[in-house]
Amino acid sequence: MADPKGFLTTGREVAKTRPVGERVKDWNEVYVPGSLLPIISKQAGRCMDCGIPFCHNGCPLGNLIPEWNDYAYREDWTQASERLHATNNFPEFTGRLCPAPCEAACVLGINQPAVTIKNVEVSIIDKAWDTGDVKPQAPERLSGKTVAVIGSGPAGLAAAQQLTRAGHTVAVFERADRIGGLLRYGIPEFKMEKRHINRRIEQMRAEGTKFRTGVEIGRDITATDLRKRYDAVVIAAGATTARDLPVPGRELAGIHQAMEYLPLANKVVEGDFVTPPITAEGKHVVVIGGGDTGADCVGTAHRQGAASVTQLEIMPRPGEERAAGQPWPTFPMLYKVTSAHEEGGERVYSVSTTHFEGSAPEEGQTVGNVQFLHLVEVEFVEGKLTQKPGTERKIPAQLVTLAMGFTGTDVENGLVSQFGLELDERGNIARDADFATNVGGVFVAGDAGRGQSLIVWAIAEGRSAARGVDRFLTGASDLPAPIRPTDRALTV
Repeated sequence: MADPKGFLTTGREVAKTRPVGERVKDWNEVYVPGSLLPIISKQAGRCMDCGIPFCHNGCPLGNLIPEWNDYAYREDWTQASERLHATNNFPEFTGRLCPAPCEAACVLGINQPAVTIKNVEVSIIDKAWDTGDVKPQAPERLSGKTVAVIGSGPAGLAAAQQLTRAGHTVAVFERADRIGGLLRYGIPEFKMEKRHINRRIEQMRAEGTKFRTGVEIGRDITATDLRKRYDAVVIAAGATTARDLPVPGRELAGIHQAMEYLPLANKVVEGDFVTPPITAEGKHVVVIGGGDTGADCVGTAHRQGAASVTQLEIMPRPGEERAAGQPWPTFPMLYKVTSAHEEGGERVYSVSTTHFEGSAPEEGQTVGNVQFLHLVEVEFVEGKLTQKPGTERKIPAQLVTLAMGFTGTDVENGLVSQFGLELDERGNIARDADFATNVGGVFVAGDAGRGQSLIVWAIAEGRSAARGVDRFLTGASDLPAPIRPTDRALTV
């Protein structure tokens, strides 16, 4: 145990954010650089090194949290990094982007603020990069087997790194122009600067992983050709089919899926555009969807100079403390104020969009531009969502982003049909206990098989699928498999 009295003598202290007026003028991460290191050792000392560390159950990666908390408390950053990487390929991603179900399951959190596990994690890995403790781990010998990984999000990258280190020759195919999947183009720069992805990619290249960008399997290369070239295939293409909103006026210009809007802002930061083709500048922006993707749209709109930002959520506002039906150590649904919400805008709960209203088409347009969004308040009556009469109203809306989640993997590009893959009842690619599909030598990892989930689940899926592939290629495997395909988050 790090500090036997740490949880009694030290209060919870988290990373400091830059002033709102400063950070909305740039795309840098919202946190004050270097603000964590002076406080993080004492924060790590709050960990009680529980006899049964439920934080392990909260995290699908099985992170050795009490162990690296102890090393961080003692400022042994090299050993802390080793323990962190023992279960997690990319802690700099999870330490910035994961909603920390480990903290929800922290034993200290039963009656006190939980340990700042996420902040300790990101402090360890940032220190490790600074001191050179993160090095390529190239295999000592090659197996002679080849693997194609489709998709370069966290699941695909984790599978690729594990399989490369096991001695297989791995090529990662990405349909976008840069590696990273949703990490690259779905996560705004202010949440995670893309330099963190770039240096991991360089590490993986030094280990032997090959990367192919601008190649879409199913269109640019057929599934048949890919299977001829490689001994095994891992599909980690994500669940990219976005949920739509089929209401009158949906066809109006200015209504976009979040993943049409967010990547363009990231491309501005990458230098591809001076001004994005879709921008919130000077517009009344409405974001439909109250989750993390919706918050990303809110923060992006602030930085683009929106006239106003309103975020709509169909569900009631969550409470600020655990509800009785969401007991520890499950992950509770709580009212969360993200950095984007701190920057302004209005959040409206228990409302449903009825239709959009737009202007007449201008010359050269087939449809007009959206001008207003009509909504109505809703409530649950006998378990059914019902509109409340007399609560209809409209709000200005010149740019609308739909951030309502995803319904399954992309089936329009031909990947699923060309491989002959079976889907489950939720529209995900079906797989067995080894993450293998119904097609021999073809495996699936991440959201493509699980459905929309968290980054820690994606990395855990990639690591586990890699073990299945390694066993398929060699007959046995020493690679870890932290989860089974049927495992689910600790929730109610």
